[in-house]
Amino acid sequence: MTIILLGLAALSCGLGGHSAKFPTTVTTYAGRDGSFGEPFGIAVRDGQIYVSDGKKDCIWKIDQQGRSAVFASGLNTPSQLAFLPDGSLIVADTGSNTIRSIDSGGVSKVIAGIIGEAGDNDGAATEARFRGPIGVAVGKDGRIFVADSYNDRIRVIESGAVRTLSGSTKGFADGAAAQFDTPTSLAVWKDLLLVADTGNGRIRAVENDGSAWTLAGGGNEQSANSTLSAASFYRPVGIAVGPNDELFVADRSTLRYVGGAVPRIRTLNDEGRGLRDGKLNTARFNRISGIAVDKNGRIFVADSDNRVVRVADSTASEAPISPEEAAKLHPTPDEFKAVGPARWPYDPPDQKRDIAGTFGEIRGKVTGEPTDILHFHNGLDIAGGYGETARIVRDEKVLEPIAADNFGTLRELVRMPQLGYIHLRLGRNANGTTFGDPRFLFSKDAAGRLIDVRIPRGAKFSAGEPIGTLNPMNHVHLVAGRSGYEMNALDALVLPNVSDSIAPVIESVHLSIDGHEIETNSRLSRIQFAGKIRLTAEAFDRMDGNPDRRKLGLYKLGWQLIKADGTPMADVNWTLKFDLLPPPSSVPLVYAKDSYSGATGTTRFIYVVSNRIHGDAAEENVIDLTSIVPGKYSLRVAAADRFGNTATKDISFEVTQ
Repeated sequence: MTIILLGLAALSCGLGGHSAKFPTTVTTYAGRDGSFGEPFGIAVRDGQIYVSDGKKDCIWKIDQQGRSAVFASGLNTPSQLAFLPDGSLIVADTGSNTIRSIDSGGVSKVIAGIIGEAGDNDGAATEARFRGPIGVAVGKDGRIFVADSYNDRIRVIESGAVRTLSGSTKGFADGAAAQFDTPTSLAVWKDLLLVADTGNGRIRAVENDGSAWTLAGGGNEQSANSTLSAASFYRPVGIAVGPNDELFVADRSTLRYVGGAVPRIRTLNDEGRGLRDGKLNTARFNRISGIAVDKNGRIFVADSDNRVVRVADSTASEAPISPEEAAKLHPTPDEFKAVGPARWPYDPPDQKRDIAGTFGEIRGKVTGEPTDILHFHNGLDIAGGYGETARIVRDEKVLEPIAADNFGTLRELVRMPQLGYIHLRLGRNANGTTFGDPRFLFSKDAAGRLIDVRIPRGAKFSAGEPIGTLNPMNHVHLVAGRSGYEMNALDALVLPNVSDSIAPVIESVHLSIDGHEIETNSRLSRIQFAGKIRLTAEAFDRMDGNPDRRKLGLYKLGWQLIKADGTPMADVNWTLKFDLLPPPSSVPLVYAKDSYSGATGTTRFIYVVSNRIHGDAAEENVIDLTSIVPGKYSLRVAAADRFGNTATKDISFEVTQ
């Protein structure tokens, strides 16, 4: 109890007694040139910043001007970083199952563990084993603490030996028999060791005797701000101590703060994913993995899926990154396509499969009520047979600490850096038996039943290798692009023999002014109106080989004004385009009331063609006819699929005064 009270007292110190100003502005500090692959761990010393790169297997050194250079190479998915008192850099080299030290010249050596051998035994540092260690921290006395992530233990290296300080099997428990679930980051805080207990969604504190208690978080995989006992984290990965003993936590794409006169947790930035500099409260990140705070209170952030290092400071140190610069950090569909082989996620790799769902389709039903649960379909549904083996589409290495999710549900999935695979039994056959592949780490209950699977950070897969078998959804939901930057898989992948010679179908067109619908099926030769028009169209697509009942979403829709003599006033205004995933909140801007679609059942797509979406931009709009010369026209609605097939439907009308 004494230690707990001391810890809370440290948090309640707030910012008093220190000259550091609390950060208010975020800028992109390094990596604008796209040099980083996956910045993950970060540490600061004497004005120099060191960043691990899990994709490029190296450590970067960044100077005070934001210039970066490779400091050490030849690693295997390095993760969190820390400094020894002598200035040596300690690295959790996750993919090799070792802990390394790197001297001032960038030369690394293994100080604990055996390269390529996973295990959990204690003993001499040269004989001990780790299983995918991700987190490291160094105590004031020089002891090295290790978050042995996939052994769910906290280990300590001292006097040339490794011992388990806390934890045993995967789970959650406080006290002397503490349990953790994929701990990934450590920080020394007063006389305590803090642990980002990622799988449990908590920040834990470990005492010298190995007993543990929960400092903050409720374990419900939500992000809620409140007091320490009532607040919650999603999956905290990075943790750092500020100059006044306040805490900063990396929680998915948010930067969380723990401190205050009455200790509370609050989110410092916008919760949406993206890359946005500027005011801290509106800044956006995409999978923060590492945090480091310098003596001046500046917060350096390894923004992993944006491939940059950001800094939160009291003043802006650089000009904000522009949308054009940010876009260059992610591959175009053509660049993405050039990397991978031509294959389907099954064998034979060149056998054409049925496309059962396309990118950008609505999921849920639009009723117009605040309780609507809606989202965009972010991938391509590729049909297969129940229990069929799903295979990796391109060579990839797992980088997220918890890449597999939703075990035993219809949405069981794994997220690779560039591709996601959903609706699988990961590492298991249709009868539930495992593949026997050591890359799949299964957990069992007391009765010996499988209850979870993890695929550790650093695990490598080659194109064509099995990743799982189809569950009762009978298709692979294949996601192309990094999380937050998903792109249309029909643009980004080479799927052998895929074809579409069928034009979309426009079932009906509806016009309205100020919420009042205009009759478009009248027997009158022309509709008369003037003003600002809301245009919706019920339409769908179908591809070669689809069953007649199949309705797929469209690639793009737009409108065009046609003069009475048949000549267009301008090119088609393609207002809705599904090459990139629109913002999640914009579903009602794209799909009108009574649109619905799901994994099964009927489908109805009613597009709001007068609105505009493209990439992460979405806006409500109308067709403004107020400046059109009175006369006779046609409003042409156009709908196109990814293969260039286009359908149109004309509505004749007359613009009146």
